[in-house]
Amino acid sequence: MRTFRDKDYVVVEIVDNGPGIPPKIQSRIFEPFFTTKEVGAGTGLGLEISYRIVVTQHNGDIRYFSERGLTRFQVRLVCPSIILKSCPRNKEQ
Repeated sequence: MRTFRDKDYVVVEIVDNGPGIPPKIQSRIFEPFFTTKEVGAGTGLGLEISYRIVVTQHNGDIRYFSERGLTRFQVRLVCPSIILKSCPRNKEQ
C-alpha cells in the first residue's frame, strides 16, 4: 500500500500479487451482489459500497489494473488545495 499525489488528487494504492481478476469478470466487480465466492460465503457488496462512497459521496474515483500476478486498486480523492500543498507529488510519473 502507498499514498501519493496525482495532480488535484490524493491516491491510495493497494497492490496484490495474487492470480489477478479474470478479464471475463472485470466489468462486473463493482456490481451490487456480484461475488465469486460460494453461496453464503460473501455478499458481493464490498466493492460496490466502496465505489458508491468514493465516487458518489466524495466525487472521487476507483481504478484498477489487473493481470496475472499483479492487481492494483487506486482510490483517488479530490483534495483541497491547502492540503495538496503539503502532499508531495508522485515521483514515479
